[in-house]
Amino acid sequence: MSDPVDYVPFETTTTAAAASGADAQPPELERLYDVPVELAVEIGRTRMTIRETLALGPGSIVTLNRLAGEPVDLLVNGKPIARGEVVVIDEEFGLRVTEVVAGETPPAIAEAPAEPVAERAPAPAPAVAQA
Repeated sequence: MSDPVDYVPFETTTTAAAASGADAQPPELERLYDVPVELAVEIGRTRMTIRETLALGPGSIVTLNRLAGEPVDLLVNGKPIARGEVVVIDEEFGLRVTEVVAGETPPAIAEAPAEPVAERAPAPAPAVAQA
């Protein structure tokens, strides 16, 4: 009825890419090299009411949720991929990447305690009435 599917296991493809060198990229990704993405450096966040936001003006100070000297986040299309420290080069800001965080488990999932999973018997198939 159906033909068997021939595939390469995921572990094989990732191991081969890692073994061929750190700079080597799979040829399938070459089509994506020229796709533009938005990079942003986030130094912190805060929550304000609309009243507080409208009251902002020159000289206002907004307190953020980060301490001075803490690493800042590098976001690609809004998703954090790295952390680093802000540097100034020839009067321009830059980011020195100190840690790559891509592939981390989101904090809400990482902090959740592991609960034992109870074994359940499979649900019986629904009965089909025949006319």
